[in-house]
Amino acid sequence: MIEKAYIITGPTASGKSDFAHRLARKIGGVVINCDSVQIYRDIENISASPYAGRELTDCIDGVPYRLFSILPLDRQISVSDYLTLAQNEYNAAIRAGKIPVFVGGTGYYINALVNGISPMPDVDDASRARARELVASDIEAARKLLPSDFKATDPQRVARALEVFFATNRHLVEFQNLPRVGAVVPNATRILILPDVELLRERIARRIPQMLSGGAMAEAEKIIASNWDESRAIGAAQLCAYLRREKSHDECVMDWINKTNQYAKRQRTWFRTQFQPHITINRTGDDADIDSVI
Repeated sequence: MIEKAYIITGPTASGKSDFAHRLARKIGGVVINCDSVQIYRDIENISASPYAGRELTDCIDGVPYRLFSILPLDRQISVSDYLTLAQNEYNAAIRAGKIPVFVGGTGYYINALVNGISPMPDVDDASRARARELVASDIEAARKLLPSDFKATDPQRVARALEVFFATNRHLVEFQNLPRVGAVVPNATRILILPDVELLRERIARRIPQMLSGGAMAEAEKIIASNWDESRAIGAAQLCAYLRREKSHDECVMDWINKTNQYAKRQRTWFRTQFQPHITINRTGDDADIDSVI
């Protein structure tokens, strides 16, 4: 039975999706998403999904694709939920004699795939709603209920820590210090696609106008209609601000490009400090790189 797997990652616009597709096509693989935004449907252009401009089918050019565009915008998903989905798709690929090829740039998904996560308690709906209401009304008051060494300021992370505290009367760090469980592919071959910064900037500048012409503005209208947290996807916040007439079109595009470059810089830092690739490819990757990986 085949038990090999790959994780293909890299900064946004690095060409990792194309590399993963070509690798999977050559080895008889299944492409499995590990991007926290591409898992949602109706925002394929904003998320730079492989399905942007494509019909949502099970395959692209004969290659099976899994966990892309599977959730509506009104659905929440935790890392634990993602790991369950990823494990199911990994198992299905192995049973079918296919090689799982995970691809994405979300660091905490990748970390969970390789290392698992700390076991977390179930949180009841009332605690979750109470936490989110407090964070939305006064995030500083919410943070005061958490330990002084809790440094996160992101509303989602504060709400997560607070809901655990409300549900258990114990702080999140107590659970985070427990041994990790649930790793899906601890022994996967990890490949980092890391082009030069200037090339990446050029690719980002070219890609965003293509996203706009592909239908990103209509996707932003759906985000507003569904009350999805637009801060979760770069591009969504800028487009929604334009639709609310808070930014001009040019300001929207330039802010989108700038924020994407900043995100790519943060990703590069994460890859340098938190990710240990077996193979690093310092360009977008070509057929020779595919052959070398194989």
